[in-house]
Amino acid sequence: MASFQVSIVVPLYNEQESFPILIQRLYDLFATQQNKSIEVVLVDDGSKDATPQLIQALALSDTRFQGVFLSRNHGHQTALTAGLAHAQGTEAVLTMDGDLQDSPEMFPQFYALLQEGYDVIYAIRQNRKETWTKRLAYYLFYRILRQISYIEIPLDSGDFALMSRRIVDILNQMPEESRYLRGMRSWVGFRQIGIPCERAERQAGDSKYSFRQLFNLAYDGIFNFSELPVKFVTRLGFVTVLVSLVFLLGVLIKKFFFKEVIEGYPSLLLAIILFSGIQLLSLGVIGEYVLRIFFQTKNRPLFITKHHIKNGQYIHENKP
Repeated sequence: MASFQVSIVVPLYNEQESFPILIQRLYDLFATQQNKSIEVVLVDDGSKDATPQLIQALALSDTRFQGVFLSRNHGHQTALTAGLAHAQGTEAVLTMDGDLQDSPEMFPQFYALLQEGYDVIYAIRQNRKETWTKRLAYYLFYRILRQISYIEIPLDSGDFALMSRRIVDILNQMPEESRYLRGMRSWVGFRQIGIPCERAERQAGDSKYSFRQLFNLAYDGIFNFSELPVKFVTRLGFVTVLVSLVFLLGVLIKKFFFKEVIEGYPSLLLAIILFSGIQLLSLGVIGEYVLRIFFQTKNRPLFITKHHIKNGQYIHENKP
């Protein structure tokens, strides 16, 4: 059985157009890193195009490639998790996207810092090529999360990172159902450093991350690594009580000192609308936590592997 120093984990979903370019650039990386044994773990996240067949043909013909085929589309973060679980690299694991917006040519710079004793070397994304709406959304999200998180999550850092074996082993032990890997990576700790990296254009095809999926990922980041939502509800409750007391004091003053007749309908309507909105907001925040607890306590596996190609041979796992 082959032993590899480094694993490169690449999740793929409907990437048949960019697949040949990805593989060629990985072969180019192999050629420049002949002194290191490198494997690539290609994770098919339930693709509906020819991506599974392309992975299968490659993994059967070249033992440096593993093919991990999930039973359905589990999502980007879970596909990365599956890749980390199958990665054999004894020194480190590099995670990157299959659309080549993450450049595999950055590996030598990452590895040099690994040799200096860093456990996590992550890319700081610069000069994004997405639409201005996505760039603005990313910019605001990272800065809001940085302010409200109880741990320090680096600005503009994605999943493109090289992690030491001990970091990967710890991540594989973390059973969170709603996964936000860049936050989990920061939570683990040890020595971490970022490298500025230009965010390249997608090589082919369309982005698989819709705004809805991006919002879901943002929710995972906020609710998993911040106490602000539930504390915000508590503080909002205090503010509401204070406003109500001030309003009540004003009513009493007008009634007993100025003998004014207080019109009841507008004030009553305002109070009903205000408190109803606050209650719905509070229930929504609490519901987010309850929903996450509900899914976590089911204790279902994070992913199901349909089949797996390793060392040029099929391994029918049908298990997480």
